[in-house]
Amino acid sequence: MAKKPTDKTSGRGQRELRVRVRTAKGRKLSSTLWLERQLNDPYVQRARREGYRSRAAYKIIELDDKYRFLVPGARVVDLGCAPGGWCQVAVERVNALGKKSGKKVGRVVGVDLQEVEPIPGAELHQLDFMADGADDQVKDWLGGKADVVMSDMAAASSGHKATDHLRIMALCEAAAYFAFDVLDEGGTFVAKVLAGGAESELLALLKRAFIKVVNVKPPASRADSSEKYVVATGFRGLHE
Repeated sequence: MAKKPTDKTSGRGQRELRVRVRTAKGRKLSSTLWLERQLNDPYVQRARREGYRSRAAYKIIELDDKYRFLVPGARVVDLGCAPGGWCQVAVERVNALGKKSGKKVGRVVGVDLQEVEPIPGAELHQLDFMADGADDQVKDWLGGKADVVMSDMAAASSGHKATDHLRIMALCEAAAYFAFDVLDEGGTFVAKVLAGGAESELLALLKRAFIKVVNVKPPASRADSSEKYVVATGFRGLHE
């Protein structure tokens, strides 16, 4: 009887094939390492297969699977939405296209400083969410207050860890105050934070405005990254 061929790319104890990238002339080693990591990242590969614009889509999928805030009929605001992976997930889960028969139809509004390629079922706008009147503008687009405000924003990296931490925490705090202005009672705020000390002040702020606040690192977040996500549920207003 012929021996069955062995699949050397899968199975416990078997070596997986990795893509190796040579450093091209004029390209930095850091760029080569980033490209190699991207090519070998299972979430990047899965995003390509399943039609998501970024691997970050799986972060919001995993968070929503656990905390269930993207429900049919929900009105969602995605701050800093480019390239659009989170909006794609939100459209599916809140039934923005009305594909789930018998379920409420939700709305998804994405805003970003840059123009974003259209996403069926999402309203995408070029807007600085920190500009005067941005909260009223977003509520007008939504047709009312939001059930969810979510943000995967990160400030441009300076290469200095402490500085980058303070920048992203300042951005997250601004997103939180925006959420206070647009969220309906019982709403949810989800945002990326970086471990490093200053996040404790943000958590204290959120605990005054929400019934429950958790800090979590979803599996899709790279192990070597200091990023985590804050999920605040049960908005009750900011109590001084």
